[in-house]
Amino acid sequence: MKTPSNRKGLIGLATLAGLIILWFLLTSVTGWVSGGRFPSPAEFWMSLKQISGRGYAGATLASHALHSLKLVAMGFVVAVLTGVPLGLWMGWSRRAEAFINPVFLIIRPIPPLAWIPLAILWLGLGDAAKIMVIWFSAFVPSVINAFTGVRNIERPVLEAARMLGTPRWRMVREVILPAASPMIFTGLRLSLQASWTTLVAAELVGALMGVGFVLNMAQQDIYPGMILVGMITVGLLGWATTLLLTRAERRALAWNVAARD
Repeated sequence: MKTPSNRKGLIGLATLAGLIILWFLLTSVTGWVSGGRFPSPAEFWMSLKQISGRGYAGATLASHALHSLKLVAMGFVVAVLTGVPLGLWMGWSRRAEAFINPVFLIIRPIPPLAWIPLAILWLGLGDAAKIMVIWFSAFVPSVINAFTGVRNIERPVLEAARMLGTPRWRMVREVILPAASPMIFTGLRLSLQASWTTLVAAELVGALMGVGFVLNMAQQDIYPGMILVGMITVGLLGWATTLLLTRAERRALAWNVAARD
């Protein structure tokens, strides 16, 4: 029996309220956690008011968040436009897999953050270097899941389409893409999460704006309240963009959602 959505929402709100109460008790009431290690709710609120009004690290919270959102969107979109077609091609063509997969297997284990020095060397300290690092972090899950989606298609389906004389372009559009779409969207969600994780690390080096830059400046200023503001901002942005992607998936794959439900 499935839990109704309103009940799950109430459980989530109760959990969040419990964590806030525990946070208040540990920092403001008992003092078991000092402000130098973790901010109290009052310190967090004052930091939020500061960056939302006067600003911090050269801009307001809205400006920092929009800048980070722009970088993630650009890196993510480029990764989807390059990774998904490559994964589909490798899954569809054994010859393409034979040529590309050895190279992909070499670069796949390289952590995205390891590309930061090379990205800075190639593209400087501007946004282009950060977009490149975000692109790589999102590119790998896109390729893997698109490839897996094609390879998981049942062979009788492909053989039936071939027997009917389906042209190649129509085979891709009407057979390959619909069958592989659930795995593709799984890869997109993983890519989006990886994009946000990598963005913060990329903005710690050579950035002049963005949520990662706020975290870096707050760490240098020993400002726990502002650090927590930056962390929660990243979490909320990641949650909101993932929610949008989930809604897009539900609309694009209504047949698959109905089958699961």
